[in-house]
Amino acid sequence: MIMKVLLINGSPNERGCTFTALSEVASALAGEGVDAEIVWIGKGPVRGCIGCGGCARMGKRRCVFDDDPVNALIAKAGEADGIVFGSPVHYASAGGSITSLMDRMFYAGSAAMRGKPAAAVVSARRAGTTAAIDQLNKYFTISGMPIVSGQYWPMVHGSTPEEVKRDAEGLQIMRTLGRNMAYMIKCFALARENGLLPPEPEKERQRTNFIR
Repeated sequence: MIMKVLLINGSPNERGCTFTALSEVASALAGEGVDAEIVWIGKGPVRGCIGCGGCARMGKRRCVFDDDPVNALIAKAGEADGIVFGSPVHYASAGGSITSLMDRMFYAGSAAMRGKPAAAVVSARRAGTTAAIDQLNKYFTISGMPIVSGQYWPMVHGSTPEEVKRDAEGLQIMRTLGRNMAYMIKCFALARENGLLPPEPEKERQRTNFIR
């Protein structure tokens, strides 16, 4: 069975530092026999979520807005065995476009991603990386997605792709993350083949409001 990981490049630069980091992850995945697809979200505007609830009413794992990459990426995520989101660091947080994209991807299409291994990688000139990683990981933890790690926080440093390629530790972290991702999705596949399935969610989801 062919396994596949979707890598989403949330940088406004198609082949910049974030792409360089994701490419190292993809290379490690390929070395483990796992297909990897890097998809760039582009330079165009990405709408923020307006909380209209239209995606829930449609019941199709789609956002009501269809003029940016969100719905296409939900569909790709549904077909993938694992997902990696990559972002540059902007003011100690993920970039605006990928934040808007993930808000809507997870609000409309979290069912397509639930239970799949996920990882976030970030690139920065110097600082703000751990805050951005924490921000991105929250999408996974609210959606029942196991987080794949490396031997250190998944970040690379440099102002250009050439500088990132000199970040020996950062690139090693990316390769380790890729191999760990391959291992996890293979373990999940083996479990399913042997009848060990993920736990079923409780039928009635509890929602506790604090203001009455």
